[in-house]
Amino acid sequence: MTCAACQHHVEAALTGAPGVVSARVDLMRHRASVEFNGGVTDPAALVTAIRDSGYDAVLPRAEGASTQAFPEESKMGWKAALTIAAGVLAMLLGMPEGLARWVLLAITAALAVWAGGAIYRSAWKALLHGETNMNTLVSLGTGVAFLYSAYGTARPAAMAASYFDSVLLILGFLLLGKWLEGRARHRALTAVDALAELQPATARVRRDNAEVSIAVDDLRVGDLAVILPGERIPADGVIASGRTTVDESMLTGESMPLERNVGDRILAGSLNYDGAVTATVESAGEGTTLRQIARLVEQAQSSRAPMERLADRASAIFVPVVLGLAVLTFAGWLLAVHSFALAIAATVAVLVIACPCAMGLAVPAALTVAIGRGAQFGVLIKGGEALERVAGLTTVVLDKTGTLTMGKPVLAHLKAFTGFAEIELLRWAASAEDQSAHPLAHAVVDAARERGLTWAAAENVQTMPGRGLSATVEGRSCLLGNLELMREWSIPFPANEFAQVSPGPQAGVTRLWMAVDGQLAGYFDARDALRPSAVAAVGWLRTHGIAAEILTGDSASAAVPIAAAVGITEVFAGLLPADKVSRIRTLQAAGKRVAMVGDGINDAAALAQADAGMAMGAGAALAQEAGDVLLLSSDPVGIGTAIGLARATIRVMRQNLAWAAGYNVVGIPLAAGLLYPVFHVMLTPWMAAAAMAFSSVSVLLNSLRLRDWKPKPVESGLR
Repeated sequence: MTCAACQHHVEAALTGAPGVVSARVDLMRHRASVEFNGGVTDPAALVTAIRDSGYDAVLPRAEGASTQAFPEESKMGWKAALTIAAGVLAMLLGMPEGLARWVLLAITAALAVWAGGAIYRSAWKALLHGETNMNTLVSLGTGVAFLYSAYGTARPAAMAASYFDSVLLILGFLLLGKWLEGRARHRALTAVDALAELQPATARVRRDNAEVSIAVDDLRVGDLAVILPGERIPADGVIASGRTTVDESMLTGESMPLERNVGDRILAGSLNYDGAVTATVESAGEGTTLRQIARLVEQAQSSRAPMERLADRASAIFVPVVLGLAVLTFAGWLLAVHSFALAIAATVAVLVIACPCAMGLAVPAALTVAIGRGAQFGVLIKGGEALERVAGLTTVVLDKTGTLTMGKPVLAHLKAFTGFAEIELLRWAASAEDQSAHPLAHAVVDAARERGLTWAAAENVQTMPGRGLSATVEGRSCLLGNLELMREWSIPFPANEFAQVSPGPQAGVTRLWMAVDGQLAGYFDARDALRPSAVAAVGWLRTHGIAAEILTGDSASAAVPIAAAVGITEVFAGLLPADKVSRIRTLQAAGKRVAMVGDGINDAAALAQADAGMAMGAGAALAQEAGDVLLLSSDPVGIGTAIGLARATIRVMRQNLAWAAGYNVVGIPLAAGLLYPVFHVMLTPWMAAAAMAFSSVSVLLNSLRLRDWKPKPVESGLR
């Protein structure tokens, strides 16, 4: 594929094939993603459909092969250099006489076939299918110039001008542009390659009481992997013995090495710094976090941004419009000055200066680079549509626990009422909460383990999102949750006991009530620490004119101090999941463009309702699935990074579109001779070809600036 018109034709061929539900073709990566009914068609039939439309395709060879150079690109630089050199020589010779004319004709024909063969074949195939693309314009332009010059060679008396130099320079500059474009495209696609390179080829494991080296793809869940200092971790796992520090910066954007001890999780692709450890493999191969991140990045890079629709509409009619303008140019010059040579020159210039490639690459090039750059900061934006929504945000609502706070509360106080012992209450609570993923559940279970308690598995565990849970423990009916849950279940609060309890927990503390067999048994107070970067993250939002609110299922007594600490005045506490959705809808009805940031199952509905959902990477899988953005490091600093990068990318996209459109709007009239009546200046065909080649390359180079994007000073202070 050479331009957006090609992309459109391939998509049309695929979507028109029997059994195809949808097809998306990526002009940057030269790949197609197709959803189809396996009972009606198969991949081989899809390849045939593409070939029948005049293009070629093969099935993917392997993961990670997507950014490798295409075979023809390796020779394109040499072809461009030789063709341009021949074109310059032809220009210096001017209009040779005698045998030299025929030698120049032969050289031009040979180089056109050798260097431009793929261009002419593409144009011919498109013609056979009643289609046009950029190669159609180039083939017509160089074909007309060559035939006119060949006619003049055969009949010197009729030769007013020779355009052999133009034919060679047009092809040479086109190939040079394609070669530079290919190099720039590969640089834009390096994010997936960089992630793939983090995966070591082999792993050291202990099997049958012996240490052996195996291919990473042969790792199995449950294997005991041995990782030495300086080695890349081969799979996701849990440290079974040893301690070390690891570098996860390429995966999560976390710049500082992290300490890891027995029981801690480590990720494939991380660098083991200073300790030899053994780890039990939890996920290997395609199931590792590294491979999942690579897949998400690749899928996001190949997605379409809404802004691209404008370019698609323009590209669909671009080539036919240029062909019409070329005909008008030829007729106009012939009628105005009666010069066949000038009419030919202007027509060829119009055909070759037109560049649908720049229009087609304007948005996907910027999107591709931005998605890869975000991944380096631990921010995964799930495609072009999500990026545009993130760029336009006006309000960010945040969950408290695990988002602004560490999400690892610790048990600060335990109170058992009359008839219950604290140790007994803690053991029962740990049994009930052991099957819950809620941070408060972890606080209770961790406290029980620290005291050496053991317990039997609870039965009939039922979670009530935003309120708590019920379970049967050792034959007793246990209820754990907030005050609203106790009232909902009509749990009585004895006056003599409740009088000893403060009206609410201390500031910044969350209280978990417990009832046993319908009787209030006591409560647990847990305290969560504020994330170090939370204050600066909220400050960034305020500095950039974005309002911030807290929506939490926690009590007001726990939420208000956290809000005050980070500088948020709008706090909505004690909310059920439906309440969070309702608040977001209220903001949206008021014209706000809202992002929801959360990490738990309770946040999934709110993440889906928001204009942009940002899921903390350490959160529940359901929350991550619902999010438009994944913050892999579970750090609120990623909120500002995502918004800042999205806004920078939108600016580059608009610049690219403006350049691509402006180039053609200005370039085509100049090539047609707009300045000639006043200044007697015309663009020669080779000048038009050089301008055309520069157009596509300039769009890619402008997009590549995003590879060096960094948070601005106020943003970098968050890290």
